[in-house]
Amino acid sequence: MTQPQPALWRRALAELLGTCLLVAVVVGSGIMAQQLSPADVGLQLLQNSTATVLGLAVLILMLGPVSGAHFNPVVSLADWALGRRNGAGLTLPEAGTYAAAQVAGAIGGSVLANAMFDVGTSFSAKDRLTGGNLLGEVVATAGLVLLIFALAKTSRGALAAPAVGAYIGAAYWFTSSTSFANPAVTVGRIFSDTFAGIAPGSVPAFILAQLAGAAVGLGLLLALYPAAGRAADNVVIPHRAEPADA
Repeated sequence: MTQPQPALWRRALAELLGTCLLVAVVVGSGIMAQQLSPADVGLQLLQNSTATVLGLAVLILMLGPVSGAHFNPVVSLADWALGRRNGAGLTLPEAGTYAAAQVAGAIGGSVLANAMFDVGTSFSAKDRLTGGNLLGEVVATAGLVLLIFALAKTSRGALAAPAVGAYIGAAYWFTSSTSFANPAVTVGRIFSDTFAGIAPGSVPAFILAQLAGAAVGLGLLLALYPAAGRAADNVVIPHRAEPADA
């Protein structure tokens, strides 16, 4: 028999911890890349993207069985939107709890990375607000949502860790924005004036672009997989409790 999901507080803790560590990986590897390759931005991006690919895959494997390893408000919102008609996926209050935990975790991850490298926590001055970058966020987020929910619908959630990591790593390079594709991570990266930072003034437009990308991704998903909502409980990977709930 299918077991119930872990308690919401456990899932929220997993989302907070996972998003915190994800942002610590993104920001920390960006700081390290700046220190190791100060004169080569291309090499900095390679170092930053490689660490993110590996870190994200590990975090999905580690925390996915508890919360599904969303680590991203647009994924949680899409999970609610898709599953609500079938009684699957997150409820709206659960999606809100996930999003709050993700944003808090992202901010904490940025502060943690700054502290590890003895870099003061301050608002980033890195302006990323261009039309090309916003289009890049739409594309990156649409592809991410389509990938995650297509894997869930086709019972290939076991591939989520390498597949999502690979997609984000590729999107670092094929999108002009370097694929934030995540409102929580975007907010968290405000708090580090380093290679991976983003100026506060760029954030609202980035988040709007990410929401638009999520809508595009959901539209494509439903065109390709009309019954995708029935698999909402398996996003990013199934997160059912073990019988002993240990």
